[in-house]
Amino acid sequence: MKNVFIIGSKGIPANYGGFETFVEYLTKNKVSEEIKYHVACLGEQAEEFEHNQARCFKIQVPNIGPAKAVYYDIAALKEVYKYVTENNIDDAIIYILACRIGPFLKKYVKMFHSKNIQVFVNPDGHEFKRAKWNWFIRQYWKLSERLMIKNADYVVCDSQNIEKYIQEDYKKYQPQTTFIAYGADVVDNSDEEKFEVWAKEHEVSKNEYYLIVGRFVPENNYETMIREFMSSNTKKDLVIVTGYQESKLYHILNNKYHFENDQRVKFVGTIYDDALLKSVRKNAFAYLHGHEVGGTNPSLLEALGSTSLNLLLNVGFNQEVGLDSCIYWGKEKNNLKHLIEHVETFDQDYIDTLGKAAKDRIKNAYSWTKIVSDYESLFLRKKDL
Repeated sequence: MKNVFIIGSKGIPANYGGFETFVEYLTKNKVSEEIKYHVACLGEQAEEFEHNQARCFKIQVPNIGPAKAVYYDIAALKEVYKYVTENNIDDAIIYILACRIGPFLKKYVKMFHSKNIQVFVNPDGHEFKRAKWNWFIRQYWKLSERLMIKNADYVVCDSQNIEKYIQEDYKKYQPQTTFIAYGADVVDNSDEEKFEVWAKEHEVSKNEYYLIVGRFVPENNYETMIREFMSSNTKKDLVIVTGYQESKLYHILNNKYHFENDQRVKFVGTIYDDALLKSVRKNAFAYLHGHEVGGTNPSLLEALGSTSLNLLLNVGFNQEVGLDSCIYWGKEKNNLKHLIEHVETFDQDYIDTLGKAAKDRIKNAYSWTKIVSDYESLFLRKKDL
């Protein structure tokens, strides 16, 4: 039995996106009886429970600001070491999601190696480029990433561009890497009745709106997308699904562009109902995607599985996912404006062709069935320390 300990997500059952959803699908769709998953979870008190046949163990973490995630990962590693010691486990993998504990990893790798246990890392995206961090925290994330890559036994990248970056920037460490993407499904679990109620509430119509879904942060290029949309002559709406009420960026951009005075721009808050969100995606005229510090972005995969016309920022992370099933724009002034006006001249047959290509892209390269199979093959492959 190969024991796989997963550290770095907030835990399962998943109530949010990203790593939590990944762990949810990885455990829910497990095929091999030779693998036993153990998942660290954030909790009010230390306890264990079973979910998707995975052993889940809660870690208590004090509220200490940005250092909370670092504390959580280290506390989880300590708990895993205690567990493998008490249970005499010597055939296992520790899989750490994200690069938060680089300065501390070498010590734990040495401890686990003494028990013939390997440590894998998923570097996620470029955390050190996120605008929310000050200079000092960005320096820490970059240092932490370097030390995680240096000391890990294996690096699993969810983007080919991230894998290329790891191999080039950390060549001197000769990192062992592989590419296994994040997953998505093309299953149509949309709910048209819910959509009709939602659409009436927000005064939008089927196929008459552009859609953006994602965190309201600078690196997702909301400023460019809103500015370019407002300067275009489109009669369609721009529906933005995001949590914005507490955002300083929202007020900064509104003071700059006064989008609250443009009736086409509609901030609708977050949507946690999967069936409703699927319907909102499915009924959009086009999806706009401005993420640029990725790996493989879950929201982009969901868009390709639901929306026929996808307009993506032309960075490598997005291009490797969309290939020729999507249309790309740049951040230069008027680039997206002209593209918005241009795509509205497309005939429906061409849009349908792009939509089919996007769904085929998900089915062939990003289905959860494929992703889970790739992970199980990786975990069961014997590697020498």
